[in-house]
Amino acid sequence: MSAVADRHVVADAEAKSASAKPSLFSRALPAWAQALPLALVFLVFFLVPLALTVMVSFWDYTEYSLVPAFTLRSYVEMFEGCYDKLPDLCVTLKTYLSTLKFCISVWLISLGVGFFIAYFLAFHVRTTTMQVALFLVCTVPFWTSNVIRTISWIPLLGRNGLVNSTLVKAGIINTPIEWLIFSDFSVIVALVHLYTLFMIVPIFNSMMRIDRALLEAARDSGASGWQTIWNVVIPLSKPGIVIGSIFVITIVMGDFVTVGVMGGQQIASVGKVINTQMGALQFPPAAANSVILLVAVLFIIAALTKLVDIRKEL
Repeated sequence: MSAVADRHVVADAEAKSASAKPSLFSRALPAWAQALPLALVFLVFFLVPLALTVMVSFWDYTEYSLVPAFTLRSYVEMFEGCYDKLPDLCVTLKTYLSTLKFCISVWLISLGVGFFIAYFLAFHVRTTTMQVALFLVCTVPFWTSNVIRTISWIPLLGRNGLVNSTLVKAGIINTPIEWLIFSDFSVIVALVHLYTLFMIVPIFNSMMRIDRALLEAARDSGASGWQTIWNVVIPLSKPGIVIGSIFVITIVMGDFVTVGVMGGQQIASVGKVINTQMGALQFPPAAANSVILLVAVLFIIAALTKLVDIRKEL
């Protein structure tokens, strides 16, 4: 019996060592060759288009054609007259500030809503089945397109929509509230509705990795619920908060469909300006705006990643 047991132990050890060895494919190819397909995809679908966009931003143009000659015309025209109007802002700066205003507002609201939804799912829903079910409820709106979800707010917030009609019939207001639709408020509401899930998922993922013993230790030490959230949950959820913030900020900064629909085509954003220039075949100015928008987004992302080393935390 002892010999049989010894043979089983040796066989298990050999099987484990064989599984630990790299596969024939990984041993046959060096590391750079294994990473080459993904690198090619990254090169073809990201770096090359980005380089072309930067290149076109320095081209000249007429009403009917592109002129592949190096010029700063698009950048100069973009900020032309900005210094002459000080302290008033030129159209370009007002547009970028309007976009930044929407970005910050949506980020703060989606962070607050997303954090507490993720907290509820992670710490108050006990069963995995119920967590999955509630996650499906959160993803139901994503079964339709962004345009449909955006337009669905118009019958609700419109001048004769459900909210105004209910308030008028209840005697709370005498006339419909005008700023509920085609305003900054309606744009922010629609953007929060569209993109809060991008904040919920990474925060929930970070919270699920928190050791529950730390929460028990905080309670045993006399910490209140809010003190536990502030001193334990939030610091350990920073990677998810940063990742969710990057998702929301990058998407909102470039959004133009929601701003156009919910703003009644009366509210400016950088995405709308780029879309309009593309429609008018003014590709160099559109490319220049895209480059500046990309630089602004990269600065914001760099500031966020300074708060936490995502690679280290993950």
